[in-house]
Amino acid sequence: SQQGCDPFAQTQRSKLQHRRARINQQINKEMRMRAGAENLFRATSNHKVKETVALELSYVNSNLQLLKEELEELNSSVDVYQNESESISVPMIPLGLKETKELDLLVPLKDFISEHYGEESILFEKEIKEFMELRQAMRTPSRNEAGLELLMEYYNQLYFLDSRFFPPTRSLGVFFHWYDSLTGVPSHQRALAFEKGSVLFNIGALHTQIGARQDRASLPGLNQAIDAFQKAAGAFNYLKENFSNAPSLDMSAASLNMLVRLMVAQVQECVFEKMTLLRAQHDFLTCLQLAQEAARVEDVYSLVHQTMTQAHVKDYVPFSWTTMVHVKSEHFKALSHYFAAVALCDCPAANDAELPEQEKAFLQFHVTMPEGPSLRVLLQDPEERRKLGKAHLKKAIMKHEEAMRIHGLCKILRKMDILQEVLSFAHKRSLSKYSEIDHEEDFFETGDAPDIHPKTHQKPEIKSPNFSQVKVTDLFHRLGPLSLFSAKNKWYPVRRVHLMRGENGFGFTLRGDSPVLIAGVIPGGCAAEAGLKEGDYIISVNGKDCKWSKHAEVVQLLKSTGEEGVEIGVITLQGSEGPKTADKKAAAMSSGSGMLKSNKENSRKSLMNSKSASTLLVWSKKSKRSKKSTYGVPFTAVGDNEAMY
Repeated sequence: SQQGCDPFAQTQRSKLQHRRARINQQINKEMRMRAGAENLFRATSNHKVKETVALELSYVNSNLQLLKEELEELNSSVDVYQNESESISVPMIPLGLKETKELDLLVPLKDFISEHYGEESILFEKEIKEFMELRQAMRTPSRNEAGLELLMEYYNQLYFLDSRFFPPTRSLGVFFHWYDSLTGVPSHQRALAFEKGSVLFNIGALHTQIGARQDRASLPGLNQAIDAFQKAAGAFNYLKENFSNAPSLDMSAASLNMLVRLMVAQVQECVFEKMTLLRAQHDFLTCLQLAQEAARVEDVYSLVHQTMTQAHVKDYVPFSWTTMVHVKSEHFKALSHYFAAVALCDCPAANDAELPEQEKAFLQFHVTMPEGPSLRVLLQDPEERRKLGKAHLKKAIMKHEEAMRIHGLCKILRKMDILQEVLSFAHKRSLSKYSEIDHEEDFFETGDAPDIHPKTHQKPEIKSPNFSQVKVTDLFHRLGPLSLFSAKNKWYPVRRVHLMRGENGFGFTLRGDSPVLIAGVIPGGCAAEAGLKEGDYIISVNGKDCKWSKHAEVVQLLKSTGEEGVEIGVITLQGSEGPKTADKKAAAMSSGSGMLKSNKENSRKSLMNSKSASTLLVWSKKSKRSKKSTYGVPFTAVGDNEAMY
């Protein structure tokens, strides 16, 4: 079985997780005190008591404020997740994982197994413990492919848990507790969807940590970072589209929307870095491309900044994130103007052969056309190029200074020397370029350079999670095929029937396998005498469990009986509507108090019941009934796949 990484290994990250958990506990305590004080405040009419309580409330609130600030500082410990390489890359924003409390499912699952399935629950302790160990391991996944697989395996296993133990009509009485990844505020819900959604959130968060720790000074590192951030965007997007009404802020639609945009921006930044790595020689067209790529990065970071400053989001997004995103949008705007200047001032003026191509590229380069001579003249006149280049540099320097100013406003970012270094390096580079092209005898007033039109050669993709890549087998396989033995189906207690074989056989027709169905009973035959009914499922023959047995195996067991006859265990579904029960769960789910969005999650649920191919992509292994399936075939029809015995 898979292991989480050792939670006690005092790595940088686990120290961080421990401090987070400790702050979470303190926040919890303060929240309980606050709730108690608020109740008292509402209930009492005594002014003296009211005053004392109001004072206590203000203490609790200021404590909570301090704890949240401390947590924010932890959440902004971006460097813990960054790579250890020598070269300087701009830091990326990773997310902390959601923490969860331990969960003891032994008693609730055993109770359900004995009540609902009528099985000896002690025989399933091993499976229940295995499930709980898997849950325990996925609380501390390692920051690599193995950690992702562990989370995926648990997520896929939850599908089986849901089908086996979560009936649409009642709750299992278990609460799932998770802490908000950004604020540390605890939430709990009975809906399994909350557990699923939280695991999905952690799949996204783990991708962000993997992306942030890549060495982006090399091409493989950049490609891995791009892949990780695209998959993080995919996980958050999938969560936003398939789950709703989450009790915690980090999983609200507004928050997930912001996270998707943030990941897309980080991908776009990596694409820019990739281009600077691949295009080391700076010819005119390359510099124009770099300027447009930088303008594109500025564009997406501006959008993230807008999203982060919206009403529902700005209160709980760490100030350091909002600042970093704002800094990056200014920084990349400065870079776009810097590369425009390099294209104009460092690359030789176009000769006749190059002119048409350069003119075409330059036509789509600025948002508005620069003032002054025609493009053709501009491109061929070094002095005109220098003039426009100087205007671009002036704008670049203003933007560099703005980026540094905003950076200075945030205490947490000021501690991040890497970002400081990157900003001041870019600023100095633009200044020295400016002094290089500035002539003392320049008497013209440097004009205002138009902005650069954003354009990218690689659009970020939002990559949805591929759950089928991690194959899981149903831990509770022994309860029998899911098509029948699920939480939503009810059946009457097992009947043990003693059956003799007459001269015309047993007197019934059988169909399908796992489990085999009695499709018809001949009036007056042995089976009818023994009390077998059409629609009964054979689950044992002479004490041998036949829930998973194939048609031929059951027939073989029946045929090998002698004079003394055979004992058959059968069950009957309550309200044997067979196929119709499949869709009831969907209806009940949407009315449930869960955080399931009635349409999406449920339509996937009912898809799973119909044996459609696409469901196999979503959830890996599914107990497939054979082609002789009873689904969709009325019991009375005698098909060619039935046989009389």
